[in-house]
Amino acid sequence: MNEDRLRAAVAAGVAGAEEAHRELLQSIVQVARAIFGAKGSSIWLLDEAADELVVEAVARAEDRHILGMRMPSGQGVAGWVLTTRQPIVIEDVQSDQRHAKEVAERTGYVPQGLMAVPVLHEDRALGVLQVLDRQTNFSLGEMDLLGLFANQAAIALDLLQRARMAKAVLDDSEPEVIAVARVAAALDALEDGRREAGLALLNALEELLQQ
Repeated sequence: MNEDRLRAAVAAGVAGAEEAHRELLQSIVQVARAIFGAKGSSIWLLDEAADELVVEAVARAEDRHILGMRMPSGQGVAGWVLTTRQPIVIEDVQSDQRHAKEVAERTGYVPQGLMAVPVLHEDRALGVLQVLDRQTNFSLGEMDLLGLFANQAAIALDLLQRARMAKAVLDDSEPEVIAVARVAAALDALEDGRREAGLALLNALEELLQQ
């Protein structure tokens, strides 16, 4: 196992992290839908290994059947937003040549209009946040507001990816690695002086092992 994978496992905290981050993403799309008065909202996560976009969160309970649905990372409006890293407003989606009609039909909901922004973390494009249909037209000025939601989603998506990387590492790890991850998770749960003391101990152990 290389050092980067080990550090990812330790940093993620592992236990319960994935579910917590998914719940945060769920909250983000639900609030975005409410703020914009939209019929729907969703977050697509980039699966770099497969080069695909994956539906990671949806605002409406009736849309949960599409969680995990995939499409090529460059396909559709979401693919365009991801690739160009540019936000977009489209009032007539079906007349836009970037629209992936077959993907929309697979979801069971074909929108008339949408606004979408890239979810960026540092220099990485992690996915796309979009809101679908509302009673009044979307405005370009509202992109900044949706961008604030995307910033929060970026943090959650980054942590979610780290948690999944950690889980993958631990699922295929030796007992020693699992023990280290558990120690890291326990330290993260400590507060104030106890946490600082625990981190100091862990740093001292790292220095000792490097000698």
